[in-house]
Amino acid sequence: MNRSVARFLCVVFVLSSAPAQAHEMRPGYVQIRETTEDVYDVLWKVPARGVNERLSLHLRFGSDVEHLAEPVSAFVGSAHVQRLRIRRDGGLTGTPITIEGLAGTFTDVLLRFERLHGTEITRRLTPDDPTYVVEANPGLGQVAWTYFVLGVEHILLGIDHLLFVLALLLIVSDWKKLVGTITSFTAAHSITLALATLGFVHVPGPPVEAIIALSIVFVASEIIRSRQGQPGLTARWPWIVSFTFGLLHGFGFAGALSEVGLPQQSIPMALLTFNLGVEAGQLMFVAAAILLHAIVRRISISPPEWVYSVPAYAIGGVAAFWLIQRTVGFWDV
Repeated sequence: MNRSVARFLCVVFVLSSAPAQAHEMRPGYVQIRETTEDVYDVLWKVPARGVNERLSLHLRFGSDVEHLAEPVSAFVGSAHVQRLRIRRDGGLTGTPITIEGLAGTFTDVLLRFERLHGTEITRRLTPDDPTYVVEANPGLGQVAWTYFVLGVEHILLGIDHLLFVLALLLIVSDWKKLVGTITSFTAAHSITLALATLGFVHVPGPPVEAIIALSIVFVASEIIRSRQGQPGLTARWPWIVSFTFGLLHGFGFAGALSEVGLPQQSIPMALLTFNLGVEAGQLMFVAAAILLHAIVRRISISPPEWVYSVPAYAIGGVAAFWLIQRTVGFWDV
């Protein structure tokens, strides 16, 4: 890409996203598991805001659903977790499940319903559609679509992953190298996403998130080196850098997926479609950046020379803040 135009465009993007927290729009999660006939244990996770504050979302069932005990609630990690037990004669088929307050947010809620005989239902509740009426016979296509959309949303709302990809776009100007770089990043995070999700590898989340922020600081510094006429490692061997850090980003994707879990009867399908969703979202972002570049390329812009360095410092500054924030959070655990 033409570096001057791309960098000028990048200023608007970075400055608009700088105040945001990475993974700010985390999904909620409801797990309903039938333990004995017509009796269900419910796990309700709401994204937390800080230590003792949560999103104002409330789980509601139909009026004929009986609560067998008082809910037990606690803040656990980055979520507020509530456990309760319910009962309905004849089972939950046909009863509505609603997330009150969802319409006023940008958050989705993933619903998993497990029947006693082993079948599962996976549904995604959105601000536009916050109610689900329990079906009798779920389909595999429903699971595939739900996890595909979750993958797309995770990458597009994961500002840290997007900043890393954006930095690569600003460094790699050769199209053939760019294709190889994005492909290497995709292959790497697909590997670790699968290994971590399936339980073959376990890496603690906080240090991984801190290193992801460090990877963005690194590529931001590489932009500055290139601007100074001293091409760094990323400019010379971008696929090596993208593959190496892509492995770490894959652990980040796996951490997000672990928050909502996988349906036990459809693990391969859910994992595959989540990963495909991540790739689709990533390609959408890259395509949007290239399209913007093509549009603005037709506009005659002659900004001061210092403007071309703003994106690198903006990306690096945001990432450095995340690095400090995540490192401090890690040591506080």
